[in-house]
Amino acid sequence: MQNRGKSDNRIDERLAAAASAGNGALLPYLTGGYPDLEATAEWIKRFDAVGITAIEIGFPYSDSIADGPVIQDSFHRALEGGLKVRELFDMAGSVRPQVDVALLAMVSFSIVQRMGTEVFTRRAGESGFDGLIVPDIPFEEAGDVTDAVAAQGLRHVMLVAPSTPPRRAEEIARRSTGFVYQVAARGITGERDKLPDDLRARVQRLRAVSRKPVCVGFGISNAAHVRQVCEVADGAIVGSAIVRRITEALDAGKPRQVVVDTIAAFVEGLAEGIR
Repeated sequence: MQNRGKSDNRIDERLAAAASAGNGALLPYLTGGYPDLEATAEWIKRFDAVGITAIEIGFPYSDSIADGPVIQDSFHRALEGGLKVRELFDMAGSVRPQVDVALLAMVSFSIVQRMGTEVFTRRAGESGFDGLIVPDIPFEEAGDVTDAVAAQGLRHVMLVAPSTPPRRAEEIARRSTGFVYQVAARGITGERDKLPDDLRARVQRLRAVSRKPVCVGFGISNAAHVRQVCEVADGAIVGSAIVRRITEALDAGKPRQVVVDTIAAFVEGLAEGIR
């Protein structure tokens, strides 16, 4: 893969390419190192091979506040296995030369702060990540993160919740880089039966104040949901539905390669909703 300057970013490039092709974007989420680092690396390569736009890699954290029980359980299992932050960076760095897919680190500010904001963002850039999502830091306090991310040529994706007041949502949309993350449903992450009726209106309000793409996450669990989201937004983010299937396959005693193949096939099926 070609080296990039700080003005180039795969998030921008891949979202623009999807839009130019008349497609939505699919952004699957993986808990990094769950069930092991080799599986995460293989999924990154398999997802890239079917044209996935970007992948969110969750950095396991013991006190996550935004994640539902499915993802929290995966965090617990990964940490129980002794996973270290540096190992996630090493994994990303090893797979980056083999793929074009954009990679985003979904990470608690506590982890960033513990390592040091400048150190964390520099290590992320060196490892081949293209952006950060730090869901537990208010945008009023995110200036240092935004500056450090920008210094590495990365993107700082910010979240807009359903309960966010309109003026605050507009300001978040203006400050977010790469894309704006519109949370579809109230509460924590997890699968839901249907998407909110007001989702289209919320996405339109963000587009009215920012030219950045808007991607929607929380509660999206199947190809039909992906298709519905991409009718009103630029991309769909799927997390708990993927992680739940990993856990179910592991708990059923499936062989490791069967687990990997099952998840790769599920994400390939989700991608049918973006075309």
